[in-house]
Amino acid sequence: MTYQIIREQQLNCSIDKAWEFFSSANNLSVITPEDMKFTVLTQLDNDDIFEGMIIDYSITPIFNIQMHWQTEIIHIDYKKSFVDFQVKGPYKLWHHYHEFIENEKGVLVRDIVDYELPLGFVGKIAHRLFVKKKLEYIFDYRKDVLEVLFNQKREVS
Repeated sequence: MTYQIIREQQLNCSIDKAWEFFSSANNLSVITPEDMKFTVLTQLDNDDIFEGMIIDYSITPIFNIQMHWQTEIIHIDYKKSFVDFQVKGPYKLWHHYHEFIENEKGVLVRDIVDYELPLGFVGKIAHRLFVKKKLEYIFDYRKDVLEVLFNQKREVS
């Protein structure tokens, strides 16, 4: 079964600043909860995003089990959107569409994640018991960090 997460957040910044931040894989650890021990393994001397870019990560999503995750940037519409797609990792499918919409207040950032878990029925149970909650926790944390970085909120809750 394929699931979907849709999140939107208004950022009070320019499209240049939003694009620079989100298109940098090195910033992923900034917006991921510390308890997940998220580490970018790929050496990114030049952090400019490009189609075909492969990025390797180490992450500890559940039960303190460390996993390898590899994504590929499969589509870019410069300063408007990009897609990262899981090549290897914990999901059967992970397709993350990032969209940036300029407006009078700055930039509306929209994330649409389509994902599917492996293991059929067991994956459905895992989703219900903890995966959905974990993903909500990650995106809630990310929202709080972005409020601090871009909207002058004082601290991450």
